Amino acid sequence: MRELLVNMKAEPAWTATTLQVRYAETDQMGVVYYANYLIWFEIGRTDFCRRHGFAYREMEGRDGLYIMVAEARCRYKAPARYDDEILVRTCLKAIRRRVLIFGYEVYRQATDELLAEGETVHVITNREGHPRSLPEKYHDLFVAGPKESGHGARDTGYGTRPPEHGSRGSGS
Repeated sequence: MRELLVNMKAEPAWTATTLQVRYAETDQMGVVYYANYLIWFEIGRTDFCRRHGFAYREMEGRDGLYIMVAEARCRYKAPARYDDEILVRTCLKAIRRRVLIFGYEVYRQATDELLAEGETVHVITNREGHPRSLPEKYHDLFVAGPKESGHGARDTGYGTRPPEHGSRGSGS
């Protein structure tokens, strides 16, 4: 049986996903509504899985496993506004037999300003919502780090574009 990792590497591997803030994501004051950051975390997490060699949809379909959100935290530092290009950085902070903890940072691309940071705690479950162990194949893909396939952020139809070359990238 594999040894459980409580924490990932001292400096976790980050993936970067870029998004363009849509008008529908803003409130009457012209700033992004707070709950949209959690949606951006999900987009970053989905891209993180793809860059580690699997699509979350495959985990559901082939293995009948789900990464259920048990806890979410977001600390807002500065507002994002309509049409801002933002960068969502995602890492896996800890992996346990049945629990994954992801970390996030959201930046405004134009100024490199940190807009928000947070984390989500997930429990691996089956279709009925009962906790299950993370299969070794996914554990190994996460530990191996992001694949260097040459592609940038995936086009999710959500206004994503490949990240700019700069100080923030895949962290590899």
